[in-house]
Amino acid sequence: MSNTNAPRIMIDSYLEWLKTEGIPVTEDFGIDLFKVETKPWARLDVNAAAVHLKGRGDFLNMFLLDIPPTASTSPQQHLYEEVVYVLAGHGSTTIEVADGRKHTFEWGPMSMFAIPLNTKYRLFNGSGSERALLVSTTSLPVVMNMFHNEKFIFNNGWQFEERIGNSKYFAGEGDFIPVRPGNHMWETNFVPDLAAIELKPWSERGAGGTNIIFILADGTMHAHISEMPAGTYKKGHRHGADFHVMCVTGTGYSLLWYEGEQDFHRVDWQHGTVFAPPDQMFHQHFNTSSKPARYFATAYGSLRYPFTESKRKSLFGGVSTSVKLGGAQIEYEDQSPRIHQLYEEATRKNGVTIKMAEFIK
Repeated sequence: MSNTNAPRIMIDSYLEWLKTEGIPVTEDFGIDLFKVETKPWARLDVNAAAVHLKGRGDFLNMFLLDIPPTASTSPQQHLYEEVVYVLAGHGSTTIEVADGRKHTFEWGPMSMFAIPLNTKYRLFNGSGSERALLVSTTSLPVVMNMFHNEKFIFNNGWQFEERIGNSKYFAGEGDFIPVRPGNHMWETNFVPDLAAIELKPWSERGAGGTNIIFILADGTMHAHISEMPAGTYKKGHRHGADFHVMCVTGTGYSLLWYEGEQDFHRVDWQHGTVFAPPDQMFHQHFNTSSKPARYFATAYGSLRYPFTESKRKSLFGGVSTSVKLGGAQIEYEDQSPRIHQLYEEATRKNGVTIKMAEFIK
């Protein structure tokens, strides 16, 4: 006989809510999103799955949306932020703001956009023969655990008009905001092609790398994209949990390890692969393809609104400052010799010429 008077403790309101939604939940260290099983989700009226990475932290989750040909999601509105990346397919998004105006933009593979907080929106598959596959990183877990009230989150009429931004932000345009290498920002709501957007040099992270940080819908969600030239790899570093890393172009792998460990955990990646390094786990990214490799990362706590002290330190210099100086980065001269040996083996298999000589003395 169950004890109805048992104390209600240790509740994760997000996970309890997710059980009632009836969609599959995939959990792993690294995940190929193209292989995730989806099932009908009544809330959105399309097929979907929840994706939980081992390093997703306390604040974020992912939803994989599998929209059949000519189909669309039902109208949505919610009190959590959402950054969407298009894995496959072509379609459009319509966002309706408080005064009834609608912003519609068309997307394709490698497009990225943000839903301004608590605005009404729908996603439409523009193809009559192919599915559209999109993955969204959301702050639903922290919001659900903060308020633990479904109606408040999904049926809240408050309008955050300041989040809408300039109308050009829905047209693939934006504003470049110079800060310093590694922190230059592009403010927008929609990027048509992450493979084509111009990036800025960030020499501190190593080997001719470039990046740009996004400010999306004036939100607390962080997003950035980085690129490694062919034949190169980044320096190892660590930070708090919840950075969801997705390959956009190229192929390669990442090594992950905790301080003091002798063995590496390896994640091989290509377009559609996502992983999240757990809290304070060192990780290092390697391009093994013959062209530049780009990866897109989402997290909670933006450069504008860091939200936590951990993000404040990481995003403004911590991840590009040597551990010898109190930062979180391992310089090339301090890395294990095995790091470069493994890279030599990987590039040899792919017939790629290593271009690290000028960076590793």
